[in-house]
Order: sequence, then C-alpha cells, then structure tokens
Amino acid sequence: MKTLLKLLTGMSLAATPALAGEATAISLATAGGRASATATATGNARSTAIAAATRGGRAAASSDACGRGPGLADSRSVAVADRGLALSNSTAAALGIFGGVAVADSESIAATVGGVAISNSDALADGVLFGHATSRSYSTALSEFGLATSDSRAVSSGYFGGRATSVSDSLASTRRGRAASRVHVVSGAAFHARALSDGVGVSISGPLRHSHADVRAVSRAERFGHADAHSTMIRVR
Repeated sequence: MKTLLKLLTGMSLAATPALAGEATAISLATAGGRASATATATGNARSTAIAAATRGGRAAASSDACGRGPGLADSRSVAVADRGLALSNSTAAALGIFGGVAVADSESIAATVGGVAISNSDALADGVLFGHATSRSYSTALSEFGLATSDSRAVSSGYFGGRATSVSDSLASTRRGRAASRVHVVSGAAFHARALSDGVGVSISGPLRHSHADVRAVSRAERFGHADAHSTMIRVR
C-alpha cells in the first residue's frame, strides 16, 4: 500500500509547466476494487487524476484545470484506497487578461486503509490589467481505519500592476479516530501594491480521538502598499 502510494504520488508530483491543454486520467482496480479517475484541462492547463483501489476498496479522483489568456493552471488529484473509501478533488483556475499574469497550482491527495479519506483542493488566480496573481493550494487526507477530511483553498487577485500571492496547505491524518483540517487563504493587490497570504493547517488524531484545525488568512493592499497575512494551526490529539 505504501509503495503504491509513493509511486502514484511521485507520478502526480512530476510537474513541469503546461504549455497547452493536457489531461491525464489513470484508474487502477484489483481484486474487486473500484476506481474512477476524471481529468479535464482547458486552455493553458494541465490536469492529472490518479485513482487506485484494491480488495474491495473505492477510490475516486477528479481533477480540473483551466488557464485562460496568459493564465497557467496545474491540477493534480490522487486517491488510493484499500478496503476503504478515498475521494480526492482538485481544481485550478487561472485567468490572465489585459496584460495580467495568473498562475494556479492545486494538489489533492487522499489515501486510506479500511477507513475514509476525503481531500479537496482549490486554487484560483486572477491577473487583470498588468496585475500578477499566484495561488497554490495543497490538501492531504490520510486515514487508517478512521475518518480524515482535508480542505484547502487559495484565492489571489492582482489588478492594475498589483502582485498577489496565496499559499494554502492542509493536512488531516488519523489512526482509528477522526481528523479534520480546513485552510482558506485570500490575497488581493491593486495599483502596484503587494499582498501575500499563507496558511497552514495540520490535524492529527489517534485512536478514538477527534482533532480539528480551522485556518484563515486574508491580506489586501492598494496604492503601492504591502500587506502580509500568516496563519498556522497544528492540532495533535
């Protein structure tokens, strides 16, 4: 199981910049397992979805990437289940218009043995009127005979020469318990200002324990200003 996860994860992380629409979906199922992978890419985007299930497990991976104008989007989704349920969803959307530049990078990984793991990741970036926007979102849910839910969302908007960067990282891991992590990061910059937001959420629980981490970071700047927002929460029970 660990070897398979490392292999699939390595395939999903072997990322190079996308130059045009590229979508790859891989679904593996053995010994009665069920697997489903869906990948969609539009414009300057790359989308990769990998699902694997063995011995009656169920794995579903969905990846959607959309890059418009000078926007560049990269979305990766991996779901692995062994006698459990793993659901992974990843969305990356980048819009660059009127001289703007946008980059959206999203990654979602869900893996379980005999439990439930649900991971969702969204990266949205808008660069308008010579603005620059970068959004990076990473979500990981790992479960061993328990329930793990991870949600990550990064949103950035750069206008009139402004630069906005958002980075969101969420991890939920449990062994015979429940763990949930939710991270929401937003940044906005206009008129040659700079805005940076980053958030990290880590939730880990042991047998019969419940751990929850909820993180939010928001920064906005205008007219040559500079704004930073950093937020981190780590819960171990």
